Amino acid sequence: MSKLYLVPTPIGNLEDITIRAIRILKEVDIVLAEDTRTSGNLLRHYEIDKKVLPHHQFNEHKTLESVVARLSGGQSVALITDAGTPGISDPGFLLVRACIEAGIDVECLPGATAFVPALVNSGFPCDRFYFEGFLPHKKGRQTKLKELAALDQTFILYESPFRLVKTLEQLGEYLGNERRACVSRELTKVFQENRRGTLAELAAWYRVHAPKGEIVIVVEMKSEN
Repeated sequence: MSKLYLVPTPIGNLEDITIRAIRILKEVDIVLAEDTRTSGNLLRHYEIDKKVLPHHQFNEHKTLESVVARLSGGQSVALITDAGTPGISDPGFLLVRACIEAGIDVECLPGATAFVPALVNSGFPCDRFYFEGFLPHKKGRQTKLKELAALDQTFILYESPFRLVKTLEQLGEYLGNERRACVSRELTKVFQENRRGTLAELAAWYRVHAPKGEIVIVVEMKSEN
């Protein structure tokens, strides 16, 4: 039976994939991958020999029709991204919406995503939290920072190593330099790091120690005082 499967993949450690995810990847007709080279390494590691087609932010609008046609024709398709759960700051939403509109069954498997271990490792309250993902680079950035400053719950950002210091400095400007945060990087890998401190302390540290790898910033809720 045709179905679109959204299959989470490891965010670093190749062991962080479920038995079910491996089975689904072996059973489907087609695998859609954000980067066929990166995904190729994972598939070879688990001896999964499937036709892999590219599906990323630069071509997803163009490929939607052909993917939906494959599914409507009876094929089963798995969507994977470079790391984590499809649709979470990665391609996936447009295809899911198109499949739902076409009456095609969609199933998202549980699995790896970077913000959950970062949130729990931070030590900040996580009974309620806000996930922002990547901040706008230019247009709307100041507005978004003001909105984050008004939140009364822990919030989470994704950031590149090249923009980390700038983002920490701007968060300090809008939220106050003494607001506490935790920067998590290289999660699940050998050199993973969870560095905690005030926004000012963290910005100062990373000005001197240039970060590498994927980064998650978790910021503590504002004080009630």
